[in-house]
Formats: sequence, C-alpha cells, structure tokens
Amino acid sequence: MLGNVYFDTPDQTLRQHDIGLRVRRFDDVFVQTLKTAGRVVAGLHQRPEYNAEVSGNDPDLSLYPADAWPGDIDVAVVQQQLAPLFTTDFERQQWLIAMPDGSQIELAFDQGEVSANGKTSPICEVELELKSGQTDALFTLARELCADGGVRLGNLSKAARGYRLASGYQGDEVKSLQFVPVQANDSVEAVFVQTLEHALAHWHNHEQIYVERQEQTALYQIYQALTLIRQTLTMFGCMIPRRASALLRQELNWLEGEFDWLDEFASIEHLLAEKGHALKKLNARKGLMKQLKVRQEELPETDEVLELFESARYCGLLLDLSRWILSRGWQPFLDDKARARLAKNIKEFADNVLARSWEELAEVFPVQRQLGRVDYLDQQPRLTRNLMSGLCFAKLYDEEKRSGFRLPWLDLLRGIEDLRHLEPIRLLLEQQDDEDRCQIEKWLSRQEESLLHAMEQTRLNGIEQAPYWP
Repeated sequence: MLGNVYFDTPDQTLRQHDIGLRVRRFDDVFVQTLKTAGRVVAGLHQRPEYNAEVSGNDPDLSLYPADAWPGDIDVAVVQQQLAPLFTTDFERQQWLIAMPDGSQIELAFDQGEVSANGKTSPICEVELELKSGQTDALFTLARELCADGGVRLGNLSKAARGYRLASGYQGDEVKSLQFVPVQANDSVEAVFVQTLEHALAHWHNHEQIYVERQEQTALYQIYQALTLIRQTLTMFGCMIPRRASALLRQELNWLEGEFDWLDEFASIEHLLAEKGHALKKLNARKGLMKQLKVRQEELPETDEVLELFESARYCGLLLDLSRWILSRGWQPFLDDKARARLAKNIKEFADNVLARSWEELAEVFPVQRQLGRVDYLDQQPRLTRNLMSGLCFAKLYDEEKRSGFRLPWLDLLRGIEDLRHLEPIRLLLEQQDDEDRCQIEKWLSRQEESLLHAMEQTRLNGIEQAPYWP
C-alpha cells in the first residue's frame, strides 16, 4: 500500500516549471521524489528523477543537488511556501521482468484513487519502468500487454490527474493543429522528427479529450493528426525510403478508414442543428430530419470509438509509431547520400517542398476553367495535404506574408466543407416523392450555386497571392 502526498506553492511554482514533488509512504519509510521536465511521446515519459529519504511527510528541498532546479527558481522561497495539494493512495503489485534481450523492466499494477478537495478519481493502471537495457524492450513488453485489447495508452500521469482535481480543471479544449515549432537552424531530420512528434502529441491529447467528454470534434482532430503524419512521410520520402515506413503507412491507412464516417456525421450534425434550421425552406423538412437521424444512428457510437481506442491494433499502431520515432527506425534504410541530405539545414528543403506543393495546387485548381461541385469535393484531400505542408514549415517564414497566402486556401477548404454538408440530403433524394424531390433539387442547386460562386472568387484570389517562400 503506497500513500503519496504532492506538494506545491500557492501559485504552483513547481507546476509552472513542469516539476512534480511528492513524499511517498511505504510502511514506516518516507521517500521524497522530485521529477523535472522531460519528454512525453505517446505515453512514454522521459523525466529526470531525484529521490531522498526523509523522516516524515514534510519535504526537505535541501536534499536535492542545486543542478536539479531551473535557474530561475528560488529554492529557499519555494521551501517556505510548500503546502500539500492532493494525495494518491493505491495498492501496487510489482514485478521485475527479464526481457529476451537482457533488459530489465519493472512492471507495476496500481489500483486506488486520487483525492483532492473532497473529490476522488479512480486509479487502475500499469506502469513500465526501464531499469536497465534498451528502450526498445519497453515497447516489446507494452505490445504484449496490449495484445488482447482492453487497455489504452494513458496520456496523464497520476500527478497530472491530481493537479486537475485540485484545481477543478475540467480538461483541455479541442484545438486545431498548430504550426510545428521548427527553427531556422534545424536540420531536415530534426524537423521530420519534430513534425511527427507534434502530430502524435496532438493525436494523443485529443484521444484523451474524447475519452473524458466524448466530443466529436476531438475525433476530427485525431484524423487531422493522422493526415499530418502521412503527409510528413510523403514530403520526406525523397530521402527516407517508403520501405522504411511501409508497415506504419499500412496501419495509418487502416485507422483513417476507421474514421471515414466523420465527414458524414459532421454534415448531418450541421443539418440537424437548431431543429433543422438549415432546411427550414423545405416542405419535407420534418421527414428529412427523421431520415437524417436514422442515418446518424447507423454511424459508429461512443462505445464503438472507445472500443477502438482499447483495441490491440490501435494501441499497437501508437506503440509502433512511437518506437519508430524514438529509435529513428528509418536510419537502417538510409544510404550515405540520404544521411547527408537529412543533416542539411531545413530551409532549402522547405522552399522546394512548398514550391512543389504550390505547383500541384495550380495544376488541380487551374485559373483557366471553372470548377464544379464534383471537382472541389474530389480535390479536398489534396488541398488539405498541401495546407499540411505549410503547417510543417510555417515558422520559417514571415508571418504576414504566410498568412496572406494561406488565408484564401483555408477559406476555400471551409467552402468545400460547406458544400459537403449538403451531401446527406442529396443521398436522400430518391426516397422523396416527386413534388418534394423537385423542390429539394432546386434548393440544392441554389445552395451549391451560391457556394460555388463564392469559392470561385476565393480560388482566383488564392492563385493571385505571391508565394511567401523564396
């Protein structure tokens, strides 16, 4: 039985520096632990840790070396202001596992609860800690634990959950994919890794949001992250051979297929919003709403999504992708020429990728001809991928020029999404009587004509924009 008390100052100085401080009680032994900022990739935490035995529940920060602390923290002041924030109490079953490659992994199974301000949250988790050997062994064992399904890779530590409970924090909001935080002096390979980690973090964060609140928009953000990962593998494919990521791409393609109903769900949600306000001019509105609700009920429900998240194949993909990134799984497939190109500065590579991306856009959205509904719907995936390319390298360029170039294309993408919102109605046309079908067809025609007119203007505006790269 382990009892843990977590400490911080009233203004959460430690939390602001991504530092955790706890005192753990085991029988009559008290050990204080300081965990400092590190990396988290799909549930794999790499954080420096400092331990010291103390006589009771009160921590003594002087027992830690000076270099354990960030330079802007006044340790003496923090010591004076420390106060307990929350507790975690759980039963731990523990094994030391010898792996085939000689690595040793400590496996802990914890069951109990997190408590703060009179509120509790259950703990039921497995932790793996590498005691000696290779990181790869962690993934091998995790793969075995996931083989029968029923488990999910956790995105929040016990401490993170405790901080949330103590502050009343209800969880993160759904956010669109942000620009990858690349820098001008980064190498090509460094940006490749950063982009994959950026997408993976976005994916895992929104999985957590969906598990907590079942927000459908969180699933769309997972899909966006998958798209960014696939586009990254494509962009860097001139240096990293396809065979290096063949199995990953196969599984990413499978998972994208598992989410291919999201567009239809979003369209139906839009049409049903505000009691079917979008359909108010149609005589068949009530009947259409009933048919749309029937169709919506046929699409995957929350339980099916959660079952997917706990499936062996889904967890295996997350683990394999994480392992591939951390172990640089593409390296054995590279020749000397590719290694040299990956070591180069990112800027020239980014310029070339964006130039090719722009040529592709100009080709599929030619200025000399007018595009229709089918044209735009067919090109939506390609436009999305091109905008993803810009997402990877945006931080390397002037913000004003970049925004001016991207804005019309983002508007065009929104226009295509509005066009797609009409598709569920088109699919129901054959189920209507002649009079209603005639009215609906005219309504669809007017809606599409209005959208297409605005989209054509936006497209021409986008083509006229000067590129923001050299």
